[in-house]
Amino acid sequence: MNRKEQVADILLTIGAVFLSPQKPFTWASGIKSPIYCDNRLILAHPAERKAVETAMAEVIRESYPEAEVLMGTATAGIPHASIVAEILSMPMGYVRGGAKTHGRNNQIEGASVNGKKVVVVEDLISTAGSSIEVVEALREEGAEVLGIVSIFTYNLKKGIEKLASANVKNVSLSDISALTSVAIKKGIISEKEKLMVEKFISNPQDGSWQE
Repeated sequence: MNRKEQVADILLTIGAVFLSPQKPFTWASGIKSPIYCDNRLILAHPAERKAVETAMAEVIRESYPEAEVLMGTATAGIPHASIVAEILSMPMGYVRGGAKTHGRNNQIEGASVNGKKVVVVEDLISTAGSSIEVVEALREEGAEVLGIVSIFTYNLKKGIEKLASANVKNVSLSDISALTSVAIKKGIISEKEKLMVEKFISNPQDGSWQE
């Protein structure tokens, strides 16, 4: 297996990603989805956590060799940024969803980013809206954001277009294509269910994928 498939296998094995085309999940937006992802579960499995964080460190070395600072997204990206920063011996911090209303009113905590080449650490990319907000906050503070490294992406068209429009690069350890490929090999889903997932990804708002 390549790296994307290895990470997909980990996510499926520990239950960080669930595929259930026949009994879909309901996202916060109300959309019925055949897939649900909770990468916080990686933290509960030491061996798998080490493999994922090591892979993330490798991706940063390969894709962002000039990186000087890692910044996690609040809250899910923070522990991953911390672990990977330790592996790479790099400064890190995190970006709040909004500025504090007390103290120094910081939105960006930890390492200074002004004039620094920064990589954002994200656990999941869907429509990419929150990730782009983090990038914009860092840019306003004078950071040169090289891009994002994420654990998993759904490869939603909306997310891809938003990232391109905001001139933001994203490199994911794994994605929906690798996930469904591994899920087929492990007997988790059938070929028919794989097609259902692919139809959903092409247009999540269209519920006809369930038909």
